[in-house]
Amino acid sequence: MIEVEQLTKRYGPVLGVDRLSFSVGRGEIVGLLGPNGAGKTTTMRILTTFLQPTSGKARLAGHDVLDHPLAVRRNIGYMPENPPLYNEMRVREFLSFRAKLRDVPRLKRKTAIGRVVERCRLETVEDRVLGQLSKGFRQRVGLAEAMVHDPDILILDEPTAGLDPIQVREVRALIKEVGDRHTILLSTHIMSEVEAVCARVILLAQGKIVVDDRLDLVRSDEAIVVEVRGPAEQAKKTLEGTNGVGRVSRRDGPDGDVHVFDVKGRDHAELREQIAKRLVGAGLALRRLELSRSTLEDRFVEAVNAAATNNGPVHKKHHDDAVGAKKGEESRQ
Repeated sequence: MIEVEQLTKRYGPVLGVDRLSFSVGRGEIVGLLGPNGAGKTTTMRILTTFLQPTSGKARLAGHDVLDHPLAVRRNIGYMPENPPLYNEMRVREFLSFRAKLRDVPRLKRKTAIGRVVERCRLETVEDRVLGQLSKGFRQRVGLAEAMVHDPDILILDEPTAGLDPIQVREVRALIKEVGDRHTILLSTHIMSEVEAVCARVILLAQGKIVVDDRLDLVRSDEAIVVEVRGPAEQAKKTLEGTNGVGRVSRRDGPDGDVHVFDVKGRDHAELREQIAKRLVGAGLALRRLELSRSTLEDRFVEAVNAAATNNGPVHKKHHDDAVGAKKGEESRQ
């Protein structure tokens, strides 16, 4: 349903997104995760035809965002972080207006509005003025507006921004519920949001994809934490020589003679007994041996730090130039 190939967007000398390639299948709920400034919103705006890419291709429901932007818009529902609502209109009136703009046939309009009012649980406020609604209900109206023409694809940008914990839970449950009918790409920098509603995560950092995997596989990454007293190089070589060990990395220990290693095995092999025997047999004092499973937060921090180390910080002047270029382009749009 969504195909992205080498998608790139430049703001002056700075890359907003850098050669992104990914695809989203029918019925998937995918979380586009990343820190602020990672390129999530830029990617969303390209996919929804609000911005033009510098290079690369993007197709939604088989339609190219550059060649057939109107066809793309007919097949997507877009909910920005702050849905643009007309505060003086009533909920049902606003949805009727948006359904008309979305080319929902007049004879089907009432049914379409009734469907999204029910799905987004707006029955109690459908006759109220939008300006009088709470933030949570306004987010629901924004989601209902995105769904009113029954699109194949929903693109949601920070859908729970500014909500209280109860409203967050309600909106997340609603997104998960509507996923049975729509392909959903959800942008956020909140990891618990992805864990609550998504089956797959695409992690952006510095405008690049650094992780693209099923959520259960991202969280199942295992390492054995080994704490040893003795010569560091001897301990490292002993660990690397253990059958089934794939990678050994060292981190700072509690004192100069105690060393901590993260050991990753191949093919999820159980290595703790072998590691213990090897270290003791080598005359090293084993102080700690435990299995550690990574969380989404661990992978997030690890990937973002690695991207920052490889690319370095954005120079302030270049960043300011990029912001100015971005504002200028968005005003022209």
